[in-house]
Amino acid sequence: MKINTTPYIAAIYLSALFAFTGCKDQKQNNEAEQTYCISKELKKDIKLAKAEMLPIEESITLTGEVESNSDKTVPFVSLVDGVVIDTYFSLGDYVKKGQVLASVKSTAVNEMQDDTQTLQAQLAVAKRKLASVEAMYKDDIASQKDLQEARAEVTILQSNISKTQKNMQLYSAGGSTIQIKAPADGYVITKNVSKGMPVTAGGDQLFTISNLDKVWVMANVYATNMRHVYVDQPVVVKTLAYPDDSFPGKINNISQVFNENERVLKAKIIMDNNGMKLRPGMSADVVLPVNSQNKRALAIPAKALIFDNNQSYVVVYKKDCELEIRPVTEVASNSQYIYVEGNLKQGENVIASNGLLIYENLKNQLNNSKK
Repeated sequence: MKINTTPYIAAIYLSALFAFTGCKDQKQNNEAEQTYCISKELKKDIKLAKAEMLPIEESITLTGEVESNSDKTVPFVSLVDGVVIDTYFSLGDYVKKGQVLASVKSTAVNEMQDDTQTLQAQLAVAKRKLASVEAMYKDDIASQKDLQEARAEVTILQSNISKTQKNMQLYSAGGSTIQIKAPADGYVITKNVSKGMPVTAGGDQLFTISNLDKVWVMANVYATNMRHVYVDQPVVVKTLAYPDDSFPGKINNISQVFNENERVLKAKIIMDNNGMKLRPGMSADVVLPVNSQNKRALAIPAKALIFDNNQSYVVVYKKDCELEIRPVTEVASNSQYIYVEGNLKQGENVIASNGLLIYENLKNQLNNSKK
């Protein structure tokens, strides 16, 4: 008896086809589950950096402090005794030359007014005397010496009156009150005056005004670093306030005497301060390149390097869903770069911020795929 096997073969074929299709779909689903992608929220917080082939340069870091430019700093002390009635500025304010900063009640105003009146009366007498001496000199009654003395007396009195009037204008004196005005444009970097405070002529500084368009960074040079530091050496200044910003400059001057208290030499760096990010009193790190080598290597930002289990890695970015962990070896470093060798090519993008989070996610994905 001949049995027709065609239906059985067809059934087996269809079953195999469904099984194969199901396995393929399951494999695709597993691959989709295993693919790690950077979320839109995380992408906003990451930074990319290209691996660049650069000459290897190492560096040292000196501590320092931002100071005002003393060539453009004006300390102010009172020229009269009195009591402060009010102040019209705060520490850190920008003031213009001639702007009223404080009012002081002082008896010196009345004294200056009395002095002016006295000097003017003396000047009137001296002018009459000069006219008389000139007439007698023409008649050969007075000598040339008498004429010169009379003229000198008038000149001295005129000078004293002018000086007193300028002092009154400087303080905008009126009644028993004087106004203290800003002697220059700039920022108020110190303030030691308040309402009700007594002041004395030539006493303590009331305030200090400085133009901060340029500031000084004073770096501490220890004896062990002296051989690396020289005038006109390029430097990079970094601050805690702006950790992602670097301020380039150069060493303008190095003191020749050690500071008695700190036992360091002071290196002065004059910095442009257009963005007003460098403020007097701010701590700073001064980075100097040293030990330049005649060798090149791939340079990446320090934050791009991830250290795990005695091995350094970077996360290479190609697309949001195409990321790779690459092992690398550190060969040198400075404040800006880490120089590496290994499985990384010039021009490839590496994750330079939040890289550890992405690294852990990729690592977990790889571990799960092996199970």
